[in-house]
Amino acid sequence: MFDFSGKNGQCQAVRTGTGNAKFVALCGLGPRDKATSTSDWGPSIFQSFGSCIASSAKSNKAKSVAVTILGGLSSDDTKAAAAGKVANGFINGGYEATRFKSKPAPEGVASLELLFADGSSAAAATEAITRGDALARGAMFTRYLVEAPPNVATPTYLAEAAASIAKSAPNVMRLKVLEKNDCEKRGMGCYLGVAEASGEPPKFIHLTYTPPDGKVNKTLAIVGKGLTFDSGGYNIKAGPGSLIEMMKFDMGGSAAALGAAKALSMLKPKGVAVHFIVASCENMIAGSGLRPGDILVASNGKTVEVNNTDAEGRLTLADALLYAQDECKAESIIDIATLTGACIVALGNGVCGVWSPDDSMAASITTASKSAGEKVWRMPLEESYADDLKSPIADMKNSGGRWGGAITAALFLKEFVKTDKVTWAHMDIAGPVWNDKLGGATGFGAQTLAEWAAGHE
Repeated sequence: MFDFSGKNGQCQAVRTGTGNAKFVALCGLGPRDKATSTSDWGPSIFQSFGSCIASSAKSNKAKSVAVTILGGLSSDDTKAAAAGKVANGFINGGYEATRFKSKPAPEGVASLELLFADGSSAAAATEAITRGDALARGAMFTRYLVEAPPNVATPTYLAEAAASIAKSAPNVMRLKVLEKNDCEKRGMGCYLGVAEASGEPPKFIHLTYTPPDGKVNKTLAIVGKGLTFDSGGYNIKAGPGSLIEMMKFDMGGSAAALGAAKALSMLKPKGVAVHFIVASCENMIAGSGLRPGDILVASNGKTVEVNNTDAEGRLTLADALLYAQDECKAESIIDIATLTGACIVALGNGVCGVWSPDDSMAASITTASKSAGEKVWRMPLEESYADDLKSPIADMKNSGGRWGGAITAALFLKEFVKTDKVTWAHMDIAGPVWNDKLGGATGFGAQTLAEWAAGHE
């Protein structure tokens, strides 16, 4: 029996038996009033619609797809925006991780025609589709990196990924990679302390976007955590729930940053320079490795007592944040990281936590996330919890203990930001970076970061 209610995400396909179209599919959009809503949290109905189309096309082995919306939309602006979101959802929804499987990847859809933007809105629709495509390709780039196993996605591999972005858009992107000796000269003791036990050389990646005309009104930085594998060090991840087998995704923050860079290399926003910074390394175990109780010195001279070698991401981010301020002169910075299990406990695997002492900064990320269709939630930056980071023998400890761990992690990072001169926010994506039900790597963060950066145009 054909049972179709039209709820969002529902799809029914039937074989026609005649004509050029082999199948006709109905995909639900849900209530009509949701079509123009700007307050919804998460993917727009049109992104979900695009993803639904991709799924149906794959199931029916379609090579070409034409799409229309029955009943039409209320305005040309709505049509154009919907076209962009459908394209974005379709591209994201069609992504499949196949490169590490021996079975050949199936052929995908060769063409998608959107038939609901009439002539009066064609230019606006084309612009929206181009934007939706760029954002989706940024998310796909992120997924491609995160899904790769740690014997493939090494720090060197991330540097090569950044190089591919720079090579694809040499008029707006340039790359500098600092080697270990370069970082030693800059006194990046926190970052290098984490990298010490690994056989893989650390790579400090600095990719810069500059608008085509060279005119810059605002300088931003996006700092991504780039731990390509995290064993936990001597505080080794062990036992059920430790997720050591999944620690390939501990570079999800760096992947999101590079995905955003990929999107911006295509969008080419005006008036803004964006520095993408990744202090990439592995956190391994060896005789030369970081020990609980060691004291590290960051590039600004601040000393950190390491009371937990599994709180390593914040150590790499500390030197990266300082670099963003001192070398790049960034006026506004977001760091993004798979930083704490505590954030997953608080928000689950579908929502990113955001911390910032600046209301306008937090609001700008929320706005960007709604446009991107990604879920974020502002969390408290409770200053009294900073007492948990006090050390009797160093300037601070790197971990505040079990309670409020996501908050104390953010407070640790804040110690390395000149918040009187720089607006800053921290994004913890430990939850939404991976979702087995959605096929593994989600690409989370890339589209929000790209929307945030482009919003300064």
